[in-house]
Amino acid sequence: MKISRSSRCSLKFANRSKLATLDRILAEYGRVVNLFIDSFWTDCPNKARLHKPIVDSVSSWFSARLRKVAAREAIDMILAARGRYKEKAVKPTHRGNRMCVSSTTAELLPAKRAATFDSWLHLQSIGEKIILDLPVKYHRQFKALAGRGKRLNSYVITRDSVQFAFEIETGPKKRPTAGIGIDTGIKALASDSTGAQYGRDIEGVIERVRRCRHGSKGQARAVRALKQRMAEVAKEVTNRASLVVVEKLTGITQGTKAKRRLGKKARYTVGRWNLRHWLERLQMTCEDRNVSFRQVRAAYTSQTCPSCGLVDRRNRAGEVFLCRNCGLSGNADVTAARNILARFLSGPYGAGCKAMSV
Repeated sequence: MKISRSSRCSLKFANRSKLATLDRILAEYGRVVNLFIDSFWTDCPNKARLHKPIVDSVSSWFSARLRKVAAREAIDMILAARGRYKEKAVKPTHRGNRMCVSSTTAELLPAKRAATFDSWLHLQSIGEKIILDLPVKYHRQFKALAGRGKRLNSYVITRDSVQFAFEIETGPKKRPTAGIGIDTGIKALASDSTGAQYGRDIEGVIERVRRCRHGSKGQARAVRALKQRMAEVAKEVTNRASLVVVEKLTGITQGTKAKRRLGKKARYTVGRWNLRHWLERLQMTCEDRNVSFRQVRAAYTSQTCPSCGLVDRRNRAGEVFLCRNCGLSGNADVTAARNILARFLSGPYGAGCKAMSV
């Protein structure tokens, strides 16, 4: 099994002249991408059709090679907007704060005589005979990924950093012999279908983020601590599992599940919490450990009795679950986790896992 990972390295060692040149390139790149978006919006071509007449249809001091890169990104942005919003799609806009390049315009070269950084990101074929070398300093995550897999020749460049991509071979997935359902909450970050709860301290960590002034250094430190705690919990959750099933909790800050289960203050806290990061971190940890990761719909998992099947919002009162029909009681989050796993096993993709030990 192959997985993709990325690592971002700072450009803090670049001098003012290099950064000024980079700012000029990024601004022009954003302008060119937006021109291509305007041109392609009503009739978006296939990338294979990006021949010279189409690439030359936009006027710029960029080289034809870099204009083609911008055209490809314009197509990606259009397809992403239409894929997400369908007929309600709004024309996207590139802000000129980043650019995606490959080996056709960028190359990573060793910095043999430099003491403060490790490599040069060598940019060429830009236009107006500009050649730009950006100093890159490696960090621990970059070195760990480089040791595990193959670095790809694709780069995302911003004014402050360069993002590198890696392809890592992790081997075959584990046979699903021990599956768990996971319910995500505030009192416990993860409650599983076996009754275990992880991250019981997460509410305090979230509250620390909420108390900080928005945009402050204190908030940045609190967010880093929160993400670090999420990474630790993700490792704890996947220690003994070969299959992890979670809810699709999209749009939790806007409605549905959050409004039914949480008060106004708690919904504000969830908004600060970055739920998407937690689910992505859990999925990445599963991929690293060859654990299968699945999602099911979230409707009524916390209101359904796993014993008699009664669905009633009154079954749950805060952290307590008590079925109004059969009297089954227990922790509400653990009960929801049991329903999540059962929903997967009873679905078309979980039928082959019914015989596993849970």
